[in-house]
Amino acid sequence: MSNLIIVSAPSGAGKTSLIKEILQQDKQIKLSVSTTTRPPRINEIDGVHYNFVSVEQFEKLQQQNEFIEFAKVHQNYYGTSKTWVEQNLKQNDNVDILLEIDWQGAEQVKKIFPDAILIFILPPSLQILRQRLTDRKTDSDEVIQNRINAAIGEMQHCNNFDFVIINDDFNMAAKQLLSIIQTQRLTYNYQKIVNPKVFEGF
Repeated sequence: MSNLIIVSAPSGAGKTSLIKEILQQDKQIKLSVSTTTRPPRINEIDGVHYNFVSVEQFEKLQQQNEFIEFAKVHQNYYGTSKTWVEQNLKQNDNVDILLEIDWQGAEQVKKIFPDAILIFILPPSLQILRQRLTDRKTDSDEVIQNRINAAIGEMQHCNNFDFVIINDDFNMAAKQLLSIIQTQRLTYNYQKIVNPKVFEGF
C-alpha cells in the first residue's frame, strides 16, 4: 500500500530543501518529478529535478490529459504526470508517493484522490521569506517582490491542508515533516493491508 503525500509552500519557504532531507532519511518515499516550462536553474538535471519542456510540448501533453494537475506559476507551467502517479500507486510496494506542488495543484489532486495527505510549509515571517529569496541570488528584485506578493496569496490557502509546518528551525521542520508521513503508515487501514496475517482471526 502507498500513501499519496502532497507538500506545498510559497517560493522560498524551504520546501525543496526539506523534501531533499527526508528523502535521504526515508527510502520508503518516492518523489514525483514534475514537468515544467521554466528554464533549469544551475545544477538542475532534466528528468531528475524536473522534466523540462517547451510551452508547446506542455500544451500538447495537457490536451492529451496527461496531467493529474497543472498550474501556471510565475509565468511558467507546472504539471504532474497522471500516468506516473497511477502506476506507482498501483505497484503496492509500500513506498509513499510525494508530490511537490503548489496549493492549486494540491486541490486538484485532492478531488481525484480524496485520501491524499496535504502538508503546507510556512515561513516564520514575510521578512525572513524575503531574506531567503534574496540569499538565493538567482532572481532580480522585481522577481523577488512578485514572489513575495504571490506568497501572501498562497499562504491564505494553508487552512485547506491537513497539516501545517512552520519552517523556522530546519532540522525541526524536517523531523516534523517526516513524522507526519511515517505516522500515516500506522493507520488501521494501512496496517491491515500491509500486515494482513496479524489481523487474521480478529
